[in-house]
Amino acid sequence: MKFLCEKYMLLTAILTASRTVASKSPVPLLEGLLIEAEEESVKISGFDLKTGIITRVPAEVSETGGIVLNARLFSEIIRKAPGQNIEISVNSRYLTKITSQMSEFEILGSPTSDYPELPIVEGQEQIEINEAVLKKMISNTNFAVSNNETRPIHTGALFETVGGELTIVAVDGYRLALCHEKLENIDSLDLSFVVPGTALNEVEKITSDGDANVLITLGPKHIQFTIGDTILISRRLEGEFLNYRNAIPQSSKYQINVKKAELVEAVERVSLILSEKQKNPIKFVVGDGLILLSSASELGKASDECVMEGNGEELEIGFNDRYLAETLKNAPADELCLGLTNGITPCLISSVKEDSNFLYMVLPVRLKAYEG
Repeated sequence: MKFLCEKYMLLTAILTASRTVASKSPVPLLEGLLIEAEEESVKISGFDLKTGIITRVPAEVSETGGIVLNARLFSEIIRKAPGQNIEISVNSRYLTKITSQMSEFEILGSPTSDYPELPIVEGQEQIEINEAVLKKMISNTNFAVSNNETRPIHTGALFETVGGELTIVAVDGYRLALCHEKLENIDSLDLSFVVPGTALNEVEKITSDGDANVLITLGPKHIQFTIGDTILISRRLEGEFLNYRNAIPQSSKYQINVKKAELVEAVERVSLILSEKQKNPIKFVVGDGLILLSSASELGKASDECVMEGNGEELEIGFNDRYLAETLKNAPADELCLGLTNGITPCLISSVKEDSNFLYMVLPVRLKAYEG
């Protein structure tokens, strides 16, 4: 194998594929990248047996072939190479020579035949969506994906297409995040599948704010995201996802409007004296035009207030400070509508605008043991 490639493009491809390379593995090859020189490009693949990334970079290929190289070492060599172009050649003993200007490295690689085969995703069911829209939808929901492995299905986000609209839902037992968008290019087929949150984190990083589209291909056991010259393949999660439609209250007794930044700042201030060990809640007293916030712990007490529009008739409700703050921060709107009913019913968070394309739900914490 022998090829010449532009340094920046090669390094970008290496870093992209390295996102799914195992940092430490009992199988050394999983710490490596599969490098394959084709006719006019070089294909670089990373795979940790759960998620794989394949990307291509243009190259002047004088001899096709392949090699597996340690991802960390390979990326550092290319990163520190002095020239704008990189020449790479591999001999029959898998010795890989990397040359850039006067700099030259020789490192030993492994044969491609030993590298685990990446899944091939073939399916007739496909979704096409603008990459900036998908990136935003993932960002607006993935924070609520569970990391509790006792319910593996909730360590991913649910994708649903109904009536030409894509809905993404994430739940972690304490909150729910839902986002939906209209799709321009989709048939009448209704789809439902769950993508691991770890894979969606990588999709979010790979996608840009551009106008290109992402093609999502659904296979029997895997799902593929095609983003320009990059492909991400992930296993699908199987199981029964929460029936979120039944979990979300259909109405709220009180509708109050707040400025997101002001409420977030107030929540963060009264959270300063709370500790993760005690898990004391933040107490809301929702009055007429004002939310009174307070907290108490072994460190002391704190209180604050936030101006609002509406009247909660002195409703008292408690929240976990971290879950509430994270949810509010991720809300893609400057002015929020909070739907409240009583101290034990979930709080619904949406935009004050009627065409809100997101809905968050935060479960309350009982205040019976609350003092202060």
